[in-house]
Amino acid sequence: MALLNVSMSSKLPTKLPHLHPHPHPPHHNHFSLPSYPAPHLATLRTPRPPHPLLEISRTSLFSSVLQSVSNASLLALLSASLLVVDPALAFKGGGPYGSEVTRGQDLTGKDFSGKTLIKQDFKTSILRQAKFKGANLLGASFFDADLTGADLSDADLRGADFSLANVAKVNLSNANLEGALATGNTSFKGSIITDFTDVPLRDDQREYLCKIADGVNSKTGNATRDTLLCN
Repeated sequence: MALLNVSMSSKLPTKLPHLHPHPHPPHHNHFSLPSYPAPHLATLRTPRPPHPLLEISRTSLFSSVLQSVSNASLLALLSASLLVVDPALAFKGGGPYGSEVTRGQDLTGKDFSGKTLIKQDFKTSILRQAKFKGANLLGASFFDADLTGADLSDADLRGADFSLANVAKVNLSNANLEGALATGNTSFKGSIITDFTDVPLRDDQREYLCKIADGVNSKTGNATRDTLLCN
């Protein structure tokens, strides 16, 4: 039995090649990604910075769009405000009542006596029974206004505009209307009249006023009939 073991041991090779790893083992059924140089991978990972001119162009385009939107918004807001504002509020009179709207308003019975209302705008307003006694209304406008029954006695109305106004039953005693305008269908029917020096009147108006003219204006010293060029 010992001899058999020795014999078998002598037949075994001293080195077993297959027991040692192959210096370059073959690769079977194994796939690997190709390698790339590091700079190429860095280029893929790092985004290229934008060109300075391109960045300026983008900024300018954004600013232009923002400005256009702002202008459009402002225009829309302005248009909306014009639609909702009362048209009468867009016209303010001059003089000391500049902060108060007097054009196109109902000012019935309002007292302006003794006020300085130079070039005040009363266009198209309702001024029935309003009081202007002794007021300075130099160059004021009563265009197309309704002054029925108003008190304009002792008022300075030089250069005032009464075109198309209703001046019926108005107290104009001792008022100075020198150079005032009274064109169109201005009516002085039933009024107490005064100095009409250099007031242009239609022939029918002058004829009517001459029928009722009388007395002398105590402020100007002019006879009413003379100022009307009555025959």
